[in-house]
Parts: sequence; C-alpha cells; structure tokens
Amino acid sequence: MTREHADLSRERFATADIRAVAIGASAGGIEALSELLPALPADSRAAVFVVLHLPRDRPSLLVEVFSHKCALEVREADDKEPVTPGTVYFAPPNYHLLVDAGPQLALSADDLVNHSRPSIDVLFDSAAEVYREHLLGIILTGANEDGAAGLAAVHDAGGLTVVQEPATAQSSAMILSALKRRPVDLVLDLEGIAELLSGMCASEPRRRT
Repeated sequence: MTREHADLSRERFATADIRAVAIGASAGGIEALSELLPALPADSRAAVFVVLHLPRDRPSLLVEVFSHKCALEVREADDKEPVTPGTVYFAPPNYHLLVDAGPQLALSADDLVNHSRPSIDVLFDSAAEVYREHLLGIILTGANEDGAAGLAAVHDAGGLTVVQEPATAQSSAMILSALKRRPVDLVLDLEGIAELLSGMCASEPRRRT
C-alpha cells in the first residue's frame, strides 16, 4: 500500500457511516474473533455478520462461547429474521448466511462455495448488495480462498475493506487470496482491527487521526 493510498483510506474511515460489519474467518478464527468481537461497544449501531468455517455435521457452540465475551447480543442467525443493529449474527453450521433487502437474514442450503457452507463469499456478496458503502468487510486468518471474491464485491460496491496482517495470522492463505483480487483499504493486526471496530461501530463514532 502506497502512502497516498493509506492517506485516502484513513480519510474514508474517518468519514464512513458504517451500518454493518461482515467478518470471515477459517483456521485460527476463534482465537482471532475472541480478540475482535469483545471490542465492539455496547452502544454499537452496526449489525455484525460472521462466517466461521466449522464442521458441517456438528452443532455450533459459538453463541455460547462469545455471549460471555461480548457486550452485544450474540445470536445464531435464523431464516427471515429482521436484522437488528447492535447484534452479532453467526452463520449456523451447514447453511449459507445471506443478507436480503429489509434488511433481513436468509439461510440457504445451496451447493458448497469454495468447498464451504457457510461461505464467506456468499455472505459478503449479499451484504454488499444491501449495504453498499455502509458495509465494512473484514477477512481474517484462514487456509483457503473463500472470501477473496466476496471482499472484492464489498470493494466494488463502495464498502470499506480490511484484512488481517498476514504475518500475524495462523494461516495467511485466505488473506493473501483477498489481497490478490483487489486493493484493500487497511491491513492491520488484530489489535488494530479491534481498535477500528471500537471506534467505528459506536453510536457516536470516534474520528481516527
């Protein structure tokens, strides 16, 4: 990232009106999310959608794990559920999570995408269509290419894009795939992403300097 690009990115983040955050992670994702999701402030005005690759044939314990860590309500997404600001929604095992007009959530048992269901690409593509420039997309640690096309869709819709610093990830493959598709606004370690979320998602966002 050039200095000029970095300066423009900081300006975009300083003035952005973020209404939703989409996060994708795979290998090492629980550890990464354990640092990020607790940073979301209790007065968050953004809805947060999370796809984490998990075994498709076992129940998810993510709600139980993160409910005790987060100031926000944490839920497993339900089909046709209206989106509530200040809520963290996890994709359930073996279902794609999408955002529809309304906005409301949708679950799909369509074919695997990038060998995954839920797929990060599916979530990001749909969220980008609904939220456009009001969406923040974040790709974290992971061992495949899921999320690269989805983060490109966020970029092309005018949303803001962030990836975890590859050197800090348990697996950097997913991050590097995303970086090859499109330029991203920011590359940050987990501490930096947590700071970003704590400021941007508050009811009165703090300006970044």
